[in-house]
Amino acid sequence: MNRKLSVADVEVRGKRVFVRVDFNVPLNPDGTIKNDTRIKASLPTIKHLIGKGGRLILASHLGRPKGEVKEDMRLRPVAKRLGELLGKDVKMASDCVGPEVEKMANSLRDADVMLLENLRFHKQEEKNDPQFSKQLAALADVYVNDAFGTAHRAHASTEGITRHLKPCAAGFLIDKELKYLGESLDNPKRPLVAIIGGAKVSTKIGVIRNLLKKVDTLVLGGGMTYTFAKAQGYEIGASLFEAETFDTAKQLLGEFKGAKAKVLMAEDCLVADKFDASAQTKIVAIDKIPAGWQGVDIGPKTTAKIIEAIKGAGTIVWNGPVGVFEIEPFAKGTRAVAQAIAAGGAISVLGGGETATAVKEYKLTDKMTHVSTGGGASLEFLEGIELPGIKALDDAKQK
Repeated sequence: MNRKLSVADVEVRGKRVFVRVDFNVPLNPDGTIKNDTRIKASLPTIKHLIGKGGRLILASHLGRPKGEVKEDMRLRPVAKRLGELLGKDVKMASDCVGPEVEKMANSLRDADVMLLENLRFHKQEEKNDPQFSKQLAALADVYVNDAFGTAHRAHASTEGITRHLKPCAAGFLIDKELKYLGESLDNPKRPLVAIIGGAKVSTKIGVIRNLLKKVDTLVLGGGMTYTFAKAQGYEIGASLFEAETFDTAKQLLGEFKGAKAKVLMAEDCLVADKFDASAQTKIVAIDKIPAGWQGVDIGPKTTAKIIEAIKGAGTIVWNGPVGVFEIEPFAKGTRAVAQAIAAGGAISVLGGGETATAVKEYKLTDKMTHVSTGGGASLEFLEGIELPGIKALDDAKQK
């Protein structure tokens, strides 16, 4: 993939800069912000642009208002929190397009910051409406995208707007995502080990097939383990089973046999008699799951094999927990994997919201080389799909 133009290489003094950020933060019932990680993630780009004398117009969505104005999805709490983090006033717009907003954007001075109201209050945003894209572009002179979490969507603020503004650059957060996700697959320090977990085979088919061509070892875990087990002819009791991907799972098992990559799958698992923290549990072989019981985590033999692969790795890509980590008695496998990665010397690149949540819970985020901010975006990137929001940015000039 071509390197993209970086915000560091764009002259912004005295110019209005439209910055697409990801301020889709969780809010408490009283409207305060529950977790400001995404706001903090955008600070390097915002501070850089302020320092260079740009006139900032920040834009984001929040929640899923589906084209309607929802009072509990307004961005005012975000403007307040961003102002606190920057130590300066952040002007809050009443909308994201229209004459009043244009007037506000035109009155900005160097180093001023304004935040547009929720983009998704307009259904035209998600439809990538050309007229709406033009209205957004009319606010600014330069475009910067720093919202990796929405880069897999061709929306007006991520793709359409780039047809009407030049230059179009990547913010530091997207720069970082492309560097780590891109290098981990295209130019990794080997051996390259990928650990793919999560509940469903259906969401990971493309990822599995793409990684099978690139990695040295592919580890499969999580709920999809049991669809693969069923495809091998094993009884899986009451374990999660995705009937619609049964045939695909069978096909993939055939592809694993002919692949250069070594594929590690569960040999044993933790089973529970109910999906609850108070459940009775026991360790069984993957082909010996009792009727009425369900697989909820990898077992000790499987954990030991995965840890062995982690210890020998040069680069590790991890997307998706290997068990039901949200329920403490079922979290042992995911915790062991996270601790082994944190303790090892490999370059570690993590993608997916659940993986990031688990690692944060175990207080190991700082021990990882890079934790991606984009769930769906990082998954599509691992699948080898070109993300519309990235493709739309200008390529960097070859030095």
